[in-house]
Amino acid sequence: MEVIHTRIWQEETEPDNAFAALSCHCHGYDVYGDLLSNASWIEYLFLLFRGEAPTVQQTKLLEGLAIALANPGPRDAAVHAAMCGGVGGSTSASCLMAALGVGAGASGGAREVFNAMQDWQVRGTDLALWQSGLGVKPVDDPADVWPAAGHPAGFDPYGVRCTTPVLQTLAHLAALDCAPSLSWLQANRIALETAAGLPLAMSGLAAAALRDLGCTPEQGEMLHLLLRLPGAAVHALEQRDTGYKNFPFFQIELENDPGPASTGHNQNVENSVGEKT
Repeated sequence: MEVIHTRIWQEETEPDNAFAALSCHCHGYDVYGDLLSNASWIEYLFLLFRGEAPTVQQTKLLEGLAIALANPGPRDAAVHAAMCGGVGGSTSASCLMAALGVGAGASGGAREVFNAMQDWQVRGTDLALWQSGLGVKPVDDPADVWPAAGHPAGFDPYGVRCTTPVLQTLAHLAALDCAPSLSWLQANRIALETAAGLPLAMSGLAAAALRDLGCTPEQGEMLHLLLRLPGAAVHALEQRDTGYKNFPFFQIELENDPGPASTGHNQNVENSVGEKT
């Protein structure tokens, strides 16, 4: 008999079916006999990743982060990739895979969250370390499959100022009792943005929040991928029903439009075509 080795999950089989579970325990908690009726989705998600039940404040922090990340909107490259799949008639799995692939990178994606969380591990809440580190341009690591993003992790390379949604999310999450990194980030945001020469991005906020939740950079990267999928899914479904003729961002506008061709030229073309036919 083969044994599955995992600290996360334990099953007891049905007495009459070795391929079906009688009971399932996640980190010691009975999923269908206890969690199903007593835990929320967010509490269960925390338990799966962290291996312990969250506090009330941790639940609020993860729930707030999940809402902030759930739908980056159609301007986001990962969501747009899913929309392209939807409008082209791709399968649901293909749309989500497109969103995961595009949203995995080191510039605005989950790998940027990973890199920002690594920065937190090294710099903590030492402002001087952050300022000196943010002044160094990232360079490619030959041993890494990810190319350098070209900007400090967690900051918006195209931003003019910190966007309102980022500020609103930061203010809400930093007020929780279990968010020391977010609280420090809020207090020092302007100094950090000055050192980076760029405004704080949602990826940088997410990195601080995931650190406060006790996640490793690897866990944070995975959660960031997961939490952004709902928006990609619903926008893909919407575009599948809307059709390509109404697909957003598809129209081309010429800045130096020469205007329509002359009527006489069109008439000559029509006549020549008529003569040949």
